[in-house]
Amino acid sequence: MDKILVKGGRRLEGEVAVGGSKNAALPILISSLLTAEPCRYQGIPDLVDIHTALKLLSGLGVRVEKERSPFRGVGELTLQADRVSKMEASYDLVKTMRASFLVMGPLLSRFGAARVSTPGGCAIGARPVNLHLKGLAEMGAGIDLVHGYAEARTRKLHGAKIYLDVPSVGATENLMMAASLADGTTAIENAAKEPEIEELALVLNKMGARIEGAGSDIVKIEGIDELHGVSHRIIPDRIEAGTFMVAAALTRGDIVVRGARPDHLDAFLLKLREAGVGLTVAGDEIRVKGDGKAKSVDITTLPYPGFPTDLQAQMMVLMSVSDGVSMITETIFENRFMHAQELSRMGADIRLEGNRAIIKGVESLSGAPVMATDLRASVSLVLAGLVATGRTEISRIYHLDRGYEHIEKKLSNMGADIQRIKG
Repeated sequence: MDKILVKGGRRLEGEVAVGGSKNAALPILISSLLTAEPCRYQGIPDLVDIHTALKLLSGLGVRVEKERSPFRGVGELTLQADRVSKMEASYDLVKTMRASFLVMGPLLSRFGAARVSTPGGCAIGARPVNLHLKGLAEMGAGIDLVHGYAEARTRKLHGAKIYLDVPSVGATENLMMAASLADGTTAIENAAKEPEIEELALVLNKMGARIEGAGSDIVKIEGIDELHGVSHRIIPDRIEAGTFMVAAALTRGDIVVRGARPDHLDAFLLKLREAGVGLTVAGDEIRVKGDGKAKSVDITTLPYPGFPTDLQAQMMVLMSVSDGVSMITETIFENRFMHAQELSRMGADIRLEGNRAIIKGVESLSGAPVMATDLRASVSLVLAGLVATGRTEISRIYHLDRGYEHIEKKLSNMGADIQRIKG
């Protein structure tokens, strides 16, 4: 099994290009199920989760054509769902990538049937799909839970007024796709507001859908009979951009993050500035200068546009070597402090109290063998290794490959002493 080795003490300098957004790409790839016409996508990141999604779609009968673009080496894909012959997403795929459950809405809306494994819990906590199923049932689907699978059927979905008990990103995406081909108008209330929701709505509207309000509390979808093909470039990954910014702040470096969307990172940028990190924003470029020790700041994760839970672990590393005491409150997932134990093994002073972490900044961290428990925890350990004395060995990095495209190469190009050891 592969490992990452990091020797700390190097200051990051130079520039780095942000790849396409994983969390935007996954539902957009799945939305190709809604039409028989070709759908062409640019800026697809080379990630394990992307390959899992393509394996899932291929298994359903979607034709996948891959090619490489000379522009920054990003991927281009053409998907065509004109020969879909299977209506099932198996447990083997859904258990490794929860976004696989998003095929439920498109399959049910276009073909009238779907059988999709329920994902269950995961390392960072249970994320049930009951909101997805409740919404589809309100749109006229008959749903049975049989041997760990959600089996759904309908003659034709119809519009409905749906209220989400929590603003679930996945449920909002699944129901938006399903409603695009339903009879009548659907209103999703308390909808998620993430940029990835707006991006999916943009793509669906380019395919002919009639969606209004994406990015607000209420999303309205007027169903139509059929959608057509589309060509679209995926937005940049805001979490990857934020991760590199933290890396610069930690190493007191000076880097330029290119191809970012600063408007997607407002809450995060405010906290970096509060911590004393120098930021200069110009278009899609963000210059980050980490002059001196960061100041401690308190952080509470919240649904967008609040501080993103996916940047919580990275900020915990920065707070571990900051000046003062900070508190991070996690409100999205109930078990997302698993990286704290590993950071403590590297010398961080972290005390957990329920959904709060109290972090007292220390002078330095020390390299140690550590183990990743989830995607964002894995990258936090890489960041910790950048500023730790000695060598940090990170195992179980298959989590890292789910959401970061060649991160060791990107960091190395900016001066980090980091390498992947093949296992």
